[in-house]
Amino acid sequence: MTENINSTARTPSNWMTLLPAILAVAGIAVFVLQITAGATARAWQSYLINLLLFTAIAHGAVLFSTLMNTVHARWSGPLSDLAEAFTAFFPVSFLLFLILFAGQGNVFPWLHHELHGKEVWLNLPFMLSRDAAGLLLLYGFGFAYLYHALYFKLKARGASGKRASRMLQRWQANPPDEARFKSRMTRFGILYMLTFAVVLSLLGYDLVMAADPHWYSTLFGAYSFVKAVYVGFGGLIIFAAILHLSPHNGYRLKSSQFHDIGKLFFAFCLVWADFFYAQFVVIWYGNIPEETAYIIERTMATPWRALAWTVFGVCFIGPFLILINKKIKTLPAAMIVICGLVIIGMWLEHFLLIVPAFYPHSEVLPLSWIDLGVGLGFLGLLALALKYYLRQFPELLHQRAGEEH
Repeated sequence: MTENINSTARTPSNWMTLLPAILAVAGIAVFVLQITAGATARAWQSYLINLLLFTAIAHGAVLFSTLMNTVHARWSGPLSDLAEAFTAFFPVSFLLFLILFAGQGNVFPWLHHELHGKEVWLNLPFMLSRDAAGLLLLYGFGFAYLYHALYFKLKARGASGKRASRMLQRWQANPPDEARFKSRMTRFGILYMLTFAVVLSLLGYDLVMAADPHWYSTLFGAYSFVKAVYVGFGGLIIFAAILHLSPHNGYRLKSSQFHDIGKLFFAFCLVWADFFYAQFVVIWYGNIPEETAYIIERTMATPWRALAWTVFGVCFIGPFLILINKKIKTLPAAMIVICGLVIIGMWLEHFLLIVPAFYPHSEVLPLSWIDLGVGLGFLGLLALALKYYLRQFPELLHQRAGEEH
């Protein structure tokens, strides 16, 4: 029975196998061609926006599993299995982060500004060192959590993938103390969540807020990691819904489980909007020129004003009005559309925060097909990482009868 299930998990349709690779290759080709064609600045700026978004999706999705484990949420088991798959994007994300510094002159506008004493913080060697160290620490806790989590999953379900089989054989040859293993798993999960808040704040300060080096917000760090949770949960819902709807695997969720994660997604829609409003209203009320110039340019000046309202409508007003309905949250196809639109809205939000620093007097939005091409490339890389993980651990697509969630 197990062999039949696992063989089903390994036989997805051809388009599901090829599409991620096609997207990744096309995105890389667009990026390289634009650099060779002279559109170097736009290519690197699009690279930065997509790096921030897709890295945040992976971080936020893994956070779901650590959070559910910490609070002992039994309903979340099959979703946590998928959330942990996003750790496969961590090495890709780290490599892409290091590559970013090859385009430093096109993605760090403060290199061309007078920093008035901020050189101690805004210098490339220190930035690269602290951000890389933070990501390595975050990824280390994530992988340590995953290692302990896999023990309990593989012990309960067996192993068919090569990597899973080797891990299970090693544990069977030298069984760990399960109580201690479980405790360590929880500790690593908590460390991941704490480091998540610190590192996502740091990346928000260094890669987004620093684009305008004379503007600052003490709430920007919290805003950055709340946004990562929001898009991470959205990415997880899309991944779960696609697998649930596909006839080529045995992964299925109950309507109640879609409803529960839909409620969490809805909750972080409200939290994101709250942080957005709290940051905006304090700057508006204080009316300090150094702070208001940043907000005025992005919310009131042409052409950014229309984009700001689009982001607010797509990421808050639309999801808020739609997700109040209980039934919508139980419909996988509907949630794919809603979460997909929110993620697109968050891409535009990153664009709104970063790009005006490069085009301060633009009369038209500097959006182009380059952004679409590079974005699809990042999507393909994320999909390939998830596909690789499920190929290594195909048994995680199936919940044994009677197994606790």
